[in-house]
Amino acid sequence: MDVSAFVSYRDRLVSACSKAIVGKKREITLIAVCHVCGGHVLLEDVPGTGKTMLFRAFAKACGGSFKRIQFTPDVMPGDVTGIHFYNMKTGDFEFRPGPVFADMVLADEINRATPRTQSSLLEAMAERQVSVDGETRQLSETFMVAATQNPIESYGTFPLPEAQMDRFMMRLGLGYMQREEEIGVALRRDTEDIIEDIHPVVSAEETLKLRGMTDQIEISEPVIGYLMDIVDRTRHDVRFTIGASPRGTIALTKAARVFAAFQGRTYVTPDDVKHLAPYVLAHRLYYRTAVDSAGAEALFSEMLSEIRVPTEA
Repeated sequence: MDVSAFVSYRDRLVSACSKAIVGKKREITLIAVCHVCGGHVLLEDVPGTGKTMLFRAFAKACGGSFKRIQFTPDVMPGDVTGIHFYNMKTGDFEFRPGPVFADMVLADEINRATPRTQSSLLEAMAERQVSVDGETRQLSETFMVAATQNPIESYGTFPLPEAQMDRFMMRLGLGYMQREEEIGVALRRDTEDIIEDIHPVVSAEETLKLRGMTDQIEISEPVIGYLMDIVDRTRHDVRFTIGASPRGTIALTKAARVFAAFQGRTYVTPDDVKHLAPYVLAHRLYYRTAVDSAGAEALFSEMLSEIRVPTEA
């Protein structure tokens, strides 16, 4: 199998997005992994680190339609999915699609919406469809949700329920830029102007083609065994009350295959699994002690270091 198409896809996206978002090649690559896998991503970090700008740049580089939803407590489910309204000219009810009917949807500050509104995304994220007034409508095959939230605020926010957290393939944090990178960003022209100049570098057809090739990436018995060792450990370790779901197992397997192809390999290594596991699994677990996202990843990484990694015979 020739994986050059995967490598080219990754390089074009990283190059385009890096024009606007400096020093985040790893995060751009991981978002691209989610996109090829058909997954969704939760960007969680302090304000001002570029979460919204990163996904806007990514959406521009992918082409297709893009919608942004600014979540607030007064946003209703119909504001997300769409509503039926009475058209006085035709004398009939018509459906007005909501912003969820786009290829890429940015759910900005998702934890500011009420649980009822948050749940309006569940069906869309899990099944790529929306049911309104008893009618089901299909979403784009390349439909992707990127949600942002601020982990340090609690006033006026509604934590995402575990069922919705499990719908996100990965949870990522951007962190601060390096000193020299931040100086360069402060002195250059506005990031929004740079994003406007980004043109599509990949297509929906290319994304779907790579998605269909993912199963051809080999994952050997020892590697899938190592992956299952991690999942099983989360279900029996005293640090967690509930471990990773089968959805998490499937997500980690898919992500490892695409990530390996992005590195130019036709096979998954244990290091691929170990590298991706914190991003894919840590946010799906119930922790015995109350921890924030950083604490959750620290506990998960501690557990991960205790699991024997298979080595080449």
